[in-house]
Amino acid sequence: MLAIINKYQENLNLATAHEHKLADEYARVYAEKEARGRVIDSLHQEATMWMDRFALTLNGNQELPRLLAKAKAMANANFALEEIHGLLSYCQHMIDLMAHIIRSH
Repeated sequence: MLAIINKYQENLNLATAHEHKLADEYARVYAEKEARGRVIDSLHQEATMWMDRFALTLNGNQELPRLLAKAKAMANANFALEEIHGLLSYCQHMIDLMAHIIRSH
């Protein structure tokens, strides 16, 4: 009789250990999902902020074009490295690209 009870106790212990393992795995997966959700929310907020800035530019706010023009003028006046001019051209390209994306939506 004791052997039967010990066998059931051993099976119960194994089942309990497995249940704890599953609970830990679920908690890990859930925590990862929550972390991914926070990252996605953060990226969405960042993208929305930039879209709003570009939308303001398209609606007449000249902040970005003004800042870019000022940077270009400073680069030209100070004989900036070609890399600086490349970066400024890239910024202009990105502004133009975002303008196109916003207008097409």
